[in-house]
Amino acid sequence: MSTDTAATATDTPAPSAYARTDRTTPTRSRERASYDKEFVHGILDEGYLCHLGFVRDGAPVVLPTLYARVDERLYVHGSTGAWALREASETDPGMPVCLTVTHVDGIVLARSGFHHSINYRSVVVHGLARQVTDPGERLTALDALTDSVVPGRADDSRRGNAKELAATAVLRLDLEEVSAKSRTGGPNDEPEDLGLPYWSGVLPVAPAYGTPVPSEDLAPGIPVPDYLTAR
Repeated sequence: MSTDTAATATDTPAPSAYARTDRTTPTRSRERASYDKEFVHGILDEGYLCHLGFVRDGAPVVLPTLYARVDERLYVHGSTGAWALREASETDPGMPVCLTVTHVDGIVLARSGFHHSINYRSVVVHGLARQVTDPGERLTALDALTDSVVPGRADDSRRGNAKELAATAVLRLDLEEVSAKSRTGGPNDEPEDLGLPYWSGVLPVAPAYGTPVPSEDLAPGIPVPDYLTAR
């Protein structure tokens, strides 16, 4: 499938845009990449699952993990025993990483297999991941991670105790080297294919949430929170 993009950026970044770099400039259709901060933030804030890439022992590793944005920073967390989190704390000035976020908005079905595509929005962030050691920033990050999945949940659950916090590491990745890409619209069929007897169009894709299922040991009388029923 092709993944042509449809966002546009200017050559000279405005104050509200991230600076274009060699690593954030696509090798093809580069004029369709976006560096607009509002557009980037919107993509990041809509999701909570990212893929974090780094190099371990000379080989690439990509891990799925939760993330949260706080202003111009992204946070991810994990066990203090995890290799990546240990490396970020031991590497000066930080561990080189590439973090990606993607939303699939539709499957584009063309009359030819070559022109099938996907409508999507994505963000790629390059930078140095650093372990967060300040207690206040760690709590802010952990609350943000909880709320990124279910907004409002951080204030409706117990915070981590000393033992749990000691077993949890938090990484910070500053939003500096960032780009977004997207595709919208229908298929780009060849003119000579328009008369072919094949259906052509877009199959929309959107996340769906089911009815909350209470745990078997939930105390009687505790209602389903509004932030779950409103999803």
